[in-house]
Amino acid sequence: MKVYLGADHGGFKLKEEIKVWLKEWHFEFEDMGNHKYDEEDDYPDFAWPTAMKVGSEPAALGILVCRSGQGESIVANKAKGVRAAIAWNEHSAHAARNDDDANILCLPANYVTLDQAKAIVHGFLTTKFGSEERFHRRVDKVRKIDVNL
Repeated sequence: MKVYLGADHGGFKLKEEIKVWLKEWHFEFEDMGNHKYDEEDDYPDFAWPTAMKVGSEPAALGILVCRSGQGESIVANKAKGVRAAIAWNEHSAHAARNDDDANILCLPANYVTLDQAKAIVHGFLTTKFGSEERFHRRVDKVRKIDVNL
């Protein structure tokens, strides 16, 4: 599984930490930017390319980081095949993957500690989509919405 990362200035520092963790956990990843801290950058410039990669590769996952997670989530969810979710703790990350087959995690850098972020990322990446029929039925309905866009 490949993981695509993206972050604006508000999430840049945390994204750089996540890259270290991904190496430790032996995940293949690609940093979609920003590749340097730029106080004037804009989250759509990194969220959109990341979402396009994840949406076009069924086995891929993504992690987007900005101050609140909100803006990047809005952008990412416009890409076909993407189900981006904001997670504030490990439990919400698990539910996003298990219940909703989320394929992009949006992290709110201003509202989680480094230890919390590490647990959230790990939980997101190691949780599989649940086997319950209701989860599959609901995600199938979401996929049908994608087809109509």
